Amino acid sequence: MRYADGPTSEVEVLVEAPVERVWQLVSDVNLPSRFSEEFTGARWIHAGPALGARFVGRNEHPALGSWETTSWVTRYEPYRAFGWAVSDPENPSATWWFTLEELPGRVRLQQGGRMGPAPSGLSIAIAAMPDKEERIVARRLQEWTRGMQATIAGIKALAEGRP
Repeated sequence: MRYADGPTSEVEVLVEAPVERVWQLVSDVNLPSRFSEEFTGARWIHAGPALGARFVGRNEHPALGSWETTSWVTRYEPYRAFGWAVSDPENPSATWWFTLEELPGRVRLQQGGRMGPAPSGLSIAIAAMPDKEERIVARRLQEWTRGMQATIAGIKALAEGRP
């Protein structure tokens, strides 16, 4: 898969908790930093969470270094969906989201991310080694998937009252 294809990864888990509790956790932009090896936290620029609100996120990666990005909340449907676009809401370098589906006595929680279409830090590696683009993208998607799996497992544990 090539970067221009908008590579996407999505993970899901069933959470034995009320949708209100799960929503409280997924709409906290700092919470994933508790479980992520890369995301180290965020701060709201505008009061959030709310549609159109902005926040600055901080990340750190052994191969990419440290960086900050500004993100815009592009999906805000309480108890259903929370998502944001990185760098530019019209042409993001990445898009991230959580979706919640209320089921009897539980919630189906999904987290997903899509690369591009705008360039990102990954674009530098691809430009330096264009013959390895598919491998670079696949490896990055694996990192994203592991990070999202850790995040939703952490949210599940917190929502269900486990440490």
